[in-house]
Amino acid sequence: MPLVFRNLCLILLLAVAVFQPVVAHEHHDEMTEEEANAPTDAILWIHILLQAAIWGILFPIGMVLGITRSRWHVPLQSTGFLLTIGGYILGHSHKGRQFLPSAHGKFASILFLPIAAQLLLGIYLKLHIHEKTLRPWAVRAHGVFGKAWPILGWVQMLFGALTYRSYCRGDNLGQCLAHYIMGSGFIAYATIMAIILLVGESWVRRSGRSPEWWDSWVIMLWGIVNTFTEHRGSIWSVKDMQHTILGVLWWAGGLLGIFLSRDNQRNVIPGVIIILTGWAMSEHAQALMISTKVHATFGYTLMLAGCTRIIEICFFVPKYSSEEDDDSTSNHTLAEHNPRLLSPSIDASSSESAKAAASRSFRHLPPFLLVAAGLLFMSATDEELAFVHDNQMDHVTYILIMFSIAFSMYTFIVFLLHLYNTTGRNASNNNSTAEGGIEMPSSNIRAKWYARVPNPEREVESSQRLHVIGDDED
Repeated sequence: MPLVFRNLCLILLLAVAVFQPVVAHEHHDEMTEEEANAPTDAILWIHILLQAAIWGILFPIGMVLGITRSRWHVPLQSTGFLLTIGGYILGHSHKGRQFLPSAHGKFASILFLPIAAQLLLGIYLKLHIHEKTLRPWAVRAHGVFGKAWPILGWVQMLFGALTYRSYCRGDNLGQCLAHYIMGSGFIAYATIMAIILLVGESWVRRSGRSPEWWDSWVIMLWGIVNTFTEHRGSIWSVKDMQHTILGVLWWAGGLLGIFLSRDNQRNVIPGVIIILTGWAMSEHAQALMISTKVHATFGYTLMLAGCTRIIEICFFVPKYSSEEDDDSTSNHTLAEHNPRLLSPSIDASSSESAKAAASRSFRHLPPFLLVAAGLLFMSATDEELAFVHDNQMDHVTYILIMFSIAFSMYTFIVFLLHLYNTTGRNASNNNSTAEGGIEMPSSNIRAKWYARVPNPEREVESSQRLHVIGDDED
């Protein structure tokens, strides 16, 4: 029996063995003030840090390695599953501070279903049976579950943070849902935008649709939902009117964006909608001064994201053409130009190369600003800002903390995209896994950091300019 198969079976049996006794631990329906204010013990801190590292870092890395068919996917995910089981036990074994029943605890039990399904699918795929019948469907299901892992982890980590602070209970639930769903939506939008701009250009060409076509559909559908869910009851408050008209703005603008994006054309409507949304959010009246400042900064950040998106569309990448880019304009070409390969056509297009280089740098701004805007909005609930205000923290410090987290989060997003380009089947050298290598290019690659894609025309030109020593010469 292969070692990997035995390890997967061991993980599954261990999960079944520990699940039943651990489930018996239940949180109290009612707590005394002493239990609610007791200090957090070391076991709970280890649970928090361990699960955050697994679901926030380890599993997303493993997901990317699975997409690229890296040999490190199975060991990494197996380690993550084992640590998750350990973290689950710790979360039900802590002393000290206690918590009321919450979505975090319920969702933790629900997560065992996709974990078990993913393990069973992994074991089945390692058997390499039913190659023509069931296996193709199992591969698709395994991929769907794997790609859902970052979303499940994000939701569970948010539930954990809210449970720890005892937020979003009673009348505060509606505001929490609005802030956390929309803030997470901005971060998801930024992640998808980064994927399309940095590694998805070939997919965009194959789809025959510009990125704004997809943006406009999402904006329009979200606007339709928002239009009919923001108002409850018979009395219209100012916030009800503001939020409802934002929904109308989104579906009306999204409809225009869809029409303008026909025939693979790019347009600025999604950027304009982002700017108008940011302006509306910056003008929201709040009870606390710090809340007003944070909402204003969120609005300004969103407006800046919309402006940079418009600039990127109009001045840097006006259209996704159907022609493949030459490798010298690839994001991965980091080595300096080789004088032997220069030609008059390359000299004539130096301005276009400079524009492409500027585009590669500038295109990080819109997704980063959207990540920052999403975090600011998620951190702007009344309960959070009341806690900050009570601890004598000013809005400058609080906002800079959120931007620091945004830098860290966007760094991880870009790192995952880099990992996608440099591991598994996307590794730049077919011999990268030979002799125990960890999918890194060998030393015989012509460029310093990246092996150029073979170009027959360029090779012919090079052979005409260079004298090649044949077998008949000394």
